[in-house]
Amino acid sequence: MTIDAYTNPDFGWREKLIFLALALAGIIFCISIVLLIARMGRRSTNKAARAKEIYERTHERIQRFYELIIAGTSVVTFSTAYVIINHLCDLVNAGEAIPGPVLSLIFNAWENGRDFVLLLLICLSCLLNSFIDRILMPLKHLPKEEKAAVRMLGMFYAIILLLYLNSIGDKSEYHPLMMYYLGLMVGRFVYFDASFRDFLYSLKNIFFNLPLLLMGLSLTGFLCWMGFSFGYLLERNYYIVGIFYTHLFMLAGILLIYHTHIMDLIVRDPLKKRGRKKRYEEDPYYDDEQFDDYAEYEDYND
Repeated sequence: MTIDAYTNPDFGWREKLIFLALALAGIIFCISIVLLIARMGRRSTNKAARAKEIYERTHERIQRFYELIIAGTSVVTFSTAYVIINHLCDLVNAGEAIPGPVLSLIFNAWENGRDFVLLLLICLSCLLNSFIDRILMPLKHLPKEEKAAVRMLGMFYAIILLLYLNSIGDKSEYHPLMMYYLGLMVGRFVYFDASFRDFLYSLKNIFFNLPLLLMGLSLTGFLCWMGFSFGYLLERNYYIVGIFYTHLFMLAGILLIYHTHIMDLIVRDPLKKRGRKKRYEEDPYYDDEQFDDYAEYEDYND
């Protein structure tokens, strides 16, 4: 039993480029909605301050969407690993697969300490998430509190996906995964030194990020539907494997958008636009109010 059993030989480079283009189109559409909502928020009366406020708000919300895709990819990767390992072990138990050295090691670990293997996979999922959003794609505009809230939302995102897979009669067993995710979410909400204020703060973060959750689920559902309809993803490989491939393409899409700096051209830094970014960074006395007053005076003279 090899990894080829979970792939589609007809899903060649041409089809992969088409699917990547679909993922990019979906991500750009979602980002456009985020841009529109960010510009509809409360604005300052000062023109320069308003430009700076829109710039910071827009990038922060876009990076929240990025973080949701990253968190979703990390969690789905862990879920897919669980399903594949469980499937391989079932084949070994049924005598339908002869385990090699690696598969024998995985089989013994799964049979003797399944809970520890699941815990290891969760830790690897968290490490993957941190590696992507800190090293591969640093999200500098996203505060730690917001990043933690979106990661928790990523677990809720995964639970909804698994509930849907159970409802359509997927052959895999997802109840252990959902129990682990629910336990992690409860642990984030209720811990031994948590106050009622902390609990309400966590609920508020979840509530304000619900539009991102709906957007992420809609994008995932659309791309999965297109992938299965075009034959790029196969039902025999388990639906969760198709969802995993879909998230890989979504992750590739946001990496492409991030590293090409397209968003910096669409939403430009107002300090850079006025050619005073270097002075603003080097002069400690050149604060925001001085910039706003000077910019307003300059606009008036123009």
